[in-house]
Order: sequence, then structure tokens, then C-alpha cells
Amino acid sequence: METSALPTLEQHLLNELTSPPTEVRRLFHGRGRCWQGLEQLTVDWLGGQVLVSLFKEPSESFLTALQQMLTALAETQTWQQSGASSLLLQHRDRQGSPVDVLWGEEREYQDVVENGLTFKLDLGRKQNNGLFLDMRYGRDWVMRHADGKRVLNLFAYTCGFSVAAIEGGAEHVVNLDMAKAALSRGRDNHHLNKHDLKKVSFLGHELFKSWGKVRKLGPYDLIIIDPPSFQKGSFALTKDYQKILRRLPELLMENGQVVACVNDPAVSAQFLIDGMAAEAPELTFTERLDNPPEFKDIDPEGGLKVLVFNREKSA
Repeated sequence: METSALPTLEQHLLNELTSPPTEVRRLFHGRGRCWQGLEQLTVDWLGGQVLVSLFKEPSESFLTALQQMLTALAETQTWQQSGASSLLLQHRDRQGSPVDVLWGEEREYQDVVENGLTFKLDLGRKQNNGLFLDMRYGRDWVMRHADGKRVLNLFAYTCGFSVAAIEGGAEHVVNLDMAKAALSRGRDNHHLNKHDLKKVSFLGHELFKSWGKVRKLGPYDLIIIDPPSFQKGSFALTKDYQKILRRLPELLMENGQVVACVNDPAVSAQFLIDGMAAEAPELTFTERLDNPPEFKDIDPEGGLKVLVFNREKSA
């Protein structure tokens, strides 16, 4: 990263904070490689807490200049009028992803709003805070298409898709994730939105050892697959995704839909299209969802890929 690029970042943030978001949003997305010299840096607006994240340890000179620029930013009239409550700097490349408080007071937990729904975030405790902001359009799609449906949410994490589905009128959602703490936060998220938890199931299991349980709770009208690129000992995207795709026909209702996601810059959307054609040919690719405009990427295949597949009714 380049110190000479910091004035560009400062001006961008001043422009964004002149009219701050009313909901949770990314303010600056250097990871899309559209901002030379700032490729390993992002800035998020999290309910008034402004989180600057460094994805790679910078030079000492860059870090010093960045901290000075951010501290000065917090003294501007634009910042003071924005409603920001704190300014945090997260070092994601360091052990434990520690967070420095540059201005204000950090709140360990923060409730944020997206598409009218409330989610509880963890700040300063984990590398990821509990809501992936680039999936906003995906959650919105699910909310608009879930009415009356039985939904399977694989790799559910903190159940963002589940919250969107229940809000959209889903009959029932089954969430599966091996991280029970994440599912517990998912329950919190449903509670925050006053949802009936009788309509939601939480399975804290490793997927490939739980097909019987997943099948027993089906079949499903909508299946969501949003895996990590790599999870040590349990999932490697390019090796294990096909194992999921080949199970879809036995889990999915006729006329059912699948939302399949990939967020690895090295893996294109075609990986999913080809994989589905090989493992579950009765499912047809119908659309790829756009990413939110604030996540602009120099390479369309470099960012999040969210694809929708439909199962055609057999003759």
C-alpha cells in the first residue's frame, strides 16, 4: 500500500460522510482493486461505528500516516456532523485480528439495520463481525422469493439468509453450520426481528456427516449454498462443492430453486455453472445477481458470485 494514496482515501471518506448511510454499508472498497495503493483496505459504516480494516500488514510508514490521517478526519466538521460514534482500525493480518480505537468508544456489540432488518455484530472479538455486506442483494433476493417456502440454508453462519427468508414469509428455514456460536447469534438475529422461532431450525453439524438429518427435514423449495472458500478439516471449495451439488436433486422439490455462491477471486461463476451441469443437470442456470455498487471490482469475476438455478418440473 502507498502513503501517497491516502489523500484520495481521505477525500472519499469526507464525501461519503457528508451524507452518511442510514443503514449498514461499505464506505470504501479497496479490495476491488479500483483504488491504486489502497488494495488491502476497506472502510465500513456499522451503525455509527466506522471500521477501517487492513487485510495485509502495511509498512510502518503507511500505518503511521494512515493513523494520522484518520485521527485528523475525526476532528473535521464533516465527521462531527455525521453521527459517527467511534473510529476503529482492525488489523486482520495479525493474530486475533485486534482492533485499535482511534476515536470515541468501541462497543463490543453493535446492532445494525440492512433492508429494514436488524442484525447484531461482534466488533473487536473476531475477524468477521457477523454480516458480510457484499451479500446484501442476495439476502434481499431471498426475502422477495421466500414466501410460503421451505428453505435450507447451508453454511448458515449467523443466519442472515434465514432472517431474510422468515421476514419474506418462509414457512420454515433449516440452518446448518458446524459453528454453534454462529448459530446462537443467528437466534439472536431472529429475536431482534421478532420472528417466530418455531419456524426456524438450527443444526450445529458438519454438513458431510449430516445428509440424513438434512434430508429428513426436507424436501425444500429453496436451497442456499454460501460456503467459505476453505475451512480447515471440513471444506475446500474446489474439491467439495461438487459433493453438495450432486445431492441437490434428492433435497429439492420440483420447481425448486437453488442460490449458489462463491466468494473466491480465483474461482469464476463458470465453476458453478459447469459443476451444476455435471452433478445436477435437471437444474438450469437462470440469473446471476448483481453485487452492491459500493463493491465495484476491477474484475467482474474477482468479487462475490451469486447464481440462481431453477429445477424444471419433470414431464
